[in-house]
Amino acid sequence: MAGPQSSPPKSGRPSRPKRRFTVAQANSTLPLVKRIVRDIVKAHADVLRCQAELERLGGKANQLKAQHAKAHQVAQDQLGSSVDHLEDLVDELTEVGCELKDCKAGLIDFTGRHQGRDVCLCWKLGEERVGYWHELDAGFAGRQPIATLRETE
Repeated sequence: MAGPQSSPPKSGRPSRPKRRFTVAQANSTLPLVKRIVRDIVKAHADVLRCQAELERLGGKANQLKAQHAKAHQVAQDQLGSSVDHLEDLVDELTEVGCELKDCKAGLIDFTGRHQGRDVCLCWKLGEERVGYWHELDAGFAGRQPIATLRETE
């Protein structure tokens, strides 16, 4: 079985056109986004817990003793349900127009503008507002204070 992942699951829905946010617009979505991201972090932890349980039980159901085969099937069903729930939450977040970057940390990006080009407005669970931005290819390590952002061309 593959190890735990922090990257978001891939959605089964077709991609939507990219929505661009101002900092004010991104901040106005945060009450909803915070709720969804909190749920995503919890759902991700549930998936990891289910994966660990399956690893603990070990092997495939047909290789297990009869008493463990049922426990293995229950754990497998719980994992499937947890993954489905996580994917639904990621889809809900995508509908808002932002992109989940890390399930464990609750890290998301909104597409914004800086000097006429697309950039990422970066927010992490626990932060009160969008306080950072970074270039599209810079990632979390390249975060810069929002005060340096120039939204107008």
